[in-house]
Amino acid sequence: MKVILYGATGMVGQGVLRECLLAPDVSEVLAVGRGAPAQKHDKLRELVLKDLLDYSGVESQLAGYDACFWCLGVSSVGMAEADYRRITLDYTVAAARALAKQNPNMKFVFISGANTDPKGKAMWARVKGEAEIAVLEQFANGYAFRPAFIRPLHGITSRTRSYRILYAILSPLVPVLMRMFPRHTATTEQVGRAMLEAARRGAPKRILESEDIVTLARRGT
Repeated sequence: MKVILYGATGMVGQGVLRECLLAPDVSEVLAVGRGAPAQKHDKLRELVLKDLLDYSGVESQLAGYDACFWCLGVSSVGMAEADYRRITLDYTVAAARALAKQNPNMKFVFISGANTDPKGKAMWARVKGEAEIAVLEQFANGYAFRPAFIRPLHGITSRTRSYRILYAILSPLVPVLMRMFPRHTATTEQVGRAMLEAARRGAPKRILESEDIVTLARRGT
């Protein structure tokens, strides 16, 4: 299986990349983004793009892939809606169109978030909801993952300073929180394994909440 990964340098993306590189049935991972991941591996290739809205001249390099894992994202805190929309929606739509043209049957898994709602009051929820709709319309084999709290494992950290501080504060309580709220928690490892399982054999529904993600991850082990 050949996989394209967006957002490989982020917290979720790092976890997904780790699981892809460990998976025996994944022969290649193409990390696409404005920067290259620090990790090096025989399976890992890189495609650095200055503009994630423009795929002219590189579309042929996206052909022949079985799945795309979209882990690219930013926090909406302090962001204007136009800027958040460009990264969350416009980047996703541009990539989805380019990838569908080259790989119409590929599995596309989009990392969204709990409480996403295209008609919601919160700006981030509406924009993520629009991105979900765009992915599911573009790909018959498209899925939206809506994790709530994600626990980073294996030394993985968030690139967002406020998140790093939050995780550091909550670290002693995380095992307790995961036992108390199993339906609303997952690990980076489980998210990665669930994405791989969706790429291999599909998922029982097109929009998966945290509990569904964990169940799918277990199916793949």
